[in-house]
Amino acid sequence: MLSKEMETEYTYEHLLETAQFFLDRVKQRPKIGIICGSGMGELADALTDRMVFKYEDIPYFPVSTVEGHMGQLVFGKLNGIEVLCMQGRFHYYEGYPLWKCAMPVRVMKLVGVTHLIATNAAGGLNPSYKVGDIMFVKDHINMMGFAGNNPLMGPNDERFGPRFPPMNKAYDRDLIRKSKEIFESMGLSDTVHEGIYTCLGGPNFETVAELRMLKMLGVDAVGMSTVHEVITARHCDMHVLAFSLITNECVTCYDSKDEANHEEVMDVGKMKNTVLKEFVSKLMPYIQEHTDNQNSSH
Repeated sequence: MLSKEMETEYTYEHLLETAQFFLDRVKQRPKIGIICGSGMGELADALTDRMVFKYEDIPYFPVSTVEGHMGQLVFGKLNGIEVLCMQGRFHYYEGYPLWKCAMPVRVMKLVGVTHLIATNAAGGLNPSYKVGDIMFVKDHINMMGFAGNNPLMGPNDERFGPRFPPMNKAYDRDLIRKSKEIFESMGLSDTVHEGIYTCLGGPNFETVAELRMLKMLGVDAVGMSTVHEVITARHCDMHVLAFSLITNECVTCYDSKDEANHEEVMDVGKMKNTVLKEFVSKLMPYIQEHTDNQNSSH
């Protein structure tokens, strides 16, 4: 007998209906999707020719309940290139199962998106990371998956992707290379890293013992999102770039008086908004060229 969660899982037809809702209302056909992390919603505010859809008005869409996540989907142009922005994502700790947290990625795919940029706010576990630094995710450790919690659980629909998708190339190396070049051209290469990300369930921040364990496993940054979105995106053959804005340094010492808090996360996001908008704007033409080359080779 399937659990209630599994019984109410979205079918391909449900998500097609959601995608059609947009295709009927929007002339734009973006190839690039962006998920804005905590405090980074201003990225979507930089779009021109905007069309905004509140989550509660979208068929079958969940609703974001976290401060710093506005809860709307924005079509528009960044640096003249059509994009689709999620201004607010869904988290497991809000009470949503992982497949529901990641369902907007499948809707993006059905709308025509081929490249996903997933951003997040994360705690820096690597001692060389400073608050305000950027970490491009080169790989992840799926802790929730170890516990048997995966967005692809349940019956597989081959129209999205294969039953057993590989994850050894989850993050696009070429997009990471180009991103680092852009930061170098901006004179900010000393604030940029490549590292391993992990997603925990939240909503509490981690204990000292948990962080020490994760450090031993090789984790560089810790958050509460992104991994299930990336798994879903790769399952349906999207190219993925993900980066973490380091919003706090993880406390791995019992004598420390520091404590992680959500306000700090929001403040750092606002502080780095200008830099992140410039970076993403400069990356857009490269991704557009990438998608054009793919189309011409088919």
